[in-house]
Amino acid sequence: MDIIPRILWIEGRRAVGPSFIPGLRSKDYHVEIVSTGVEALSRLSDIDPDLVVVNAASMRTTGKRICQSINGQSDGLPVVLITDRDLQVTRTIQADVVLTLPFTTRKLINRIAPLLPGDDKNLLRAGPIRLDLDKKRVKCESREANLTPRLVQLLKLMMENPNEVIERGKIFYKVWETDYMGDTRTLDVHMSWLRKAIEKDPRNPKFLITIRGMGYRLDV
Repeated sequence: MDIIPRILWIEGRRAVGPSFIPGLRSKDYHVEIVSTGVEALSRLSDIDPDLVVVNAASMRTTGKRICQSINGQSDGLPVVLITDRDLQVTRTIQADVVLTLPFTTRKLINRIAPLLPGDDKNLLRAGPIRLDLDKKRVKCESREANLTPRLVQLLKLMMENPNEVIERGKIFYKVWETDYMGDTRTLDVHMSWLRKAIEKDPRNPKFLITIRGMGYRLDV
């Protein structure tokens, strides 16, 4: 399952200078463009980006306030700040990478690539859910959590079969490697733990849905 990196690009409507977006899209990056920091914040949960680029040079600002707002609303979301040589960038600007114009598209890609998920077999994505099999860590929208090995296998099974009902028997066979279903509460408890990791409201889940009498379904 390949991961297509998502970039939220904040750029003023009257941007002056080279456009880096065609070059990013040619590398198969999915780029969503907004023109203000306010719009970016309002769409963070919908776009669920892997990285945010703040083209402060196009907005004639330091970008400090936008970077701080993004960091305040997200947990560990990488931020790249583009500025021009007329602006002094201070250490208080919360950006992972600061690039000063002029620079090439190649340089931009080289700097953001380490911040983005790659086409790695250890990384799975289904809708807004990202599972790092190696680090045993899941991210969903603004939430991140570490998982036990069993929870990793359970979520992996659900992500490999999105929008399909997976029967309890199959889950026990795939995750617990057993045909025994004498105590199905074990599965229910593990599902509740997964919901706490990825759901905004675990009591009213929108992703991990219980199908009574059958099993569970991952809606993405």
